[in-house]
Amino acid sequence: MKIHAEALERAKKIKLIIFDVDGVLTDGGIYLSGDGELFKAFHCRDGFGVALANAAGIKTAIITGRKSECTSRRAAELKIPIVMQGQMNKRNAYKELKEMTGFNDEEIAYVADDVIDLPVFVQVGFRAAVGDASEDVKERAHYVANCFGGKGAVREIIEFILKSKNLWKEIIERYTTADIEDKHLTSLNQ
Repeated sequence: MKIHAEALERAKKIKLIIFDVDGVLTDGGIYLSGDGELFKAFHCRDGFGVALANAAGIKTAIITGRKSECTSRRAAELKIPIVMQGQMNKRNAYKELKEMTGFNDEEIAYVADDVIDLPVFVQVGFRAAVGDASEDVKERAHYVANCFGGKGAVREIIEFILKSKNLWKEIIERYTTADIEDKHLTSLNQ
């Protein structure tokens, strides 16, 4: 994928990344047991990407249309502090989130996959789409991941943002230096 200078400039300004869940943090599959219990598959590389963003000082949040205990649990594991579930009107949730955080549109990224995300997607400073997003989302994105939702796209997008801020080299040095602090490594849940 060709990376445009505009995407890099926009990514440099990001202080908060908002994720949709189904189709972004998951592959979009909804798995139900015979008892009606809901399951979702999350990718550990995406989780580690969220941990890296948090460690780099980039805030994270979720706005999703569906309510799910799976989402609550995964968000807690990843230390995502703002989780707004059952938000069919994502525009109102976004407005509330901005009031809570104090960030402006230019400082916020949104990772999306489908048209329900567009009301927020078109407002944020950096619009990122997973590789299997709908065409309507992809054509409005500043960055389209090569990976699909729930299959490493979130990690790819976070890496792009961290690289745009010149933070990636420092992260790699933490993992390749002989005297690395184990405390840092063990604090990153995935």
